[in-house]
Amino acid sequence: MTQLYSVIDIETTGGSAAQDKITEIAVLVTDGNKLIESFTSLINPECRIPPYIVSLTGISNEMVEGAPCFYEIAKKLVELTENTIFVAHNVGFDYGFVKSEFQRLGYRYKRDQLCTVKLSRKLIPGFRSYSLGTLCDNLNIRIENRHRAEGDALATLELFKMLYRIDSENHSGKHFHGFSLKGLHSALELRKLKELPEAAGVYYFYNELNDLIYIGKSNNIYKRVLSHLNNEDTPKGLSMKQEIAAVDCDLTGNELIALLRESHEIKQHKPRYNKAQRRTMHQWGIFDCYDEGGYLNFEIAKTTSRADEPLDSFSSQQVAREVLFSLCNEFHLCQKLCGLYASAGACFYVGIGECRGACTGDESPDDYNKRAAKVLNRYGLVCEHILIVGNGRDENEIGVVSVNNGKYLGYGFCESTLINQPDLLCDCVKTYPDHRDARQIIRTYLNTKNNYRIIRIS
Repeated sequence: MTQLYSVIDIETTGGSAAQDKITEIAVLVTDGNKLIESFTSLINPECRIPPYIVSLTGISNEMVEGAPCFYEIAKKLVELTENTIFVAHNVGFDYGFVKSEFQRLGYRYKRDQLCTVKLSRKLIPGFRSYSLGTLCDNLNIRIENRHRAEGDALATLELFKMLYRIDSENHSGKHFHGFSLKGLHSALELRKLKELPEAAGVYYFYNELNDLIYIGKSNNIYKRVLSHLNNEDTPKGLSMKQEIAAVDCDLTGNELIALLRESHEIKQHKPRYNKAQRRTMHQWGIFDCYDEGGYLNFEIAKTTSRADEPLDSFSSQQVAREVLFSLCNEFHLCQKLCGLYASAGACFYVGIGECRGACTGDESPDDYNKRAAKVLNRYGLVCEHILIVGNGRDENEIGVVSVNNGKYLGYGFCESTLINQPDLLCDCVKTYPDHRDARQIIRTYLNTKNNYRIIRIS
């Protein structure tokens, strides 16, 4: 069956797909060589078009007043683009707007995407700019009615046909299917790949014997799996791609639960292609301890050499040192007490006034430890029972992670209507083993993300 492509361009009321609306759309269906079907329409955005947008596109409020609203052409767009790959110059912009318009109607619009900006960079490198106007000038592609949907779409179509021809002459096909068909296992069903969700979760790769060979997590399972199928740059990536005979996934609703589930599943199943990952993750940690003088010290050590939990862990000693140096600067800590400066007496920074003298006893332990304790507060899990609440697997659900006295208890899902009933939230949590990696995942997540809610259990 011939693969078809929908070359699409839109004009909008602004740059935010979440807030702005489409004012014009053009869809040109092609097989890569010829135009098969086309559709162009102004769209009533049901809001005012800002003057600067009117000046840029020439589309005025009067022009769209009698045009159909998006919901009136939605069915046509679904039918026209079905079983096609969505093509645009900077596809994230156009696809994001179209997807958002459908979301407002309660419809899940999903198409494979292809970006002619990215494709041009790969197939015709060397240009200083890959904007549509500049690229078309360099390639002698004429653009009529610039910044109007049909004019830009026709120019993008000519560019696309040129790229398609270049790729065909190289006997590739990788760029025009979303992933390389070369080297795929014969048992891998492409239809099932296209049905993978664009949502957070954990995915699983199986070989032809149904052995689990790899586990991964992503905020967009579909895109992440396709990136594996495109990975031919490393021997491991190519080898794994050739073995993948089936793909499965579990939605988690949010990244934190995806991280925790991935870690648990890898420990439980020990897939062959995750072995290197297990060896290299979190080898070095920052640990805290008190010296004989009562000063709070920090040191870097291998996580395997210590029985206690690190405040934070890293893939390399160098990264750990860089983080600890940064903490020293931020909280005005002594580099000698942080293991970053070796000296029998005072550290070098006392002499230049950047250390307040904890290493010589000139600053009292109480004064110094007040600043050092801020590091503990930043990295330590809270010593109380908390629930970390995030998105669930659908709009009516929430995901809940439970931590008590710094220990990971587990996670679960429940109806979003229970958000103000802590006891019922606790009941939905399924127990999982507490271990160093789980604590580190939670600690890092709490320090770097803000898309969650904390509920304290009294």
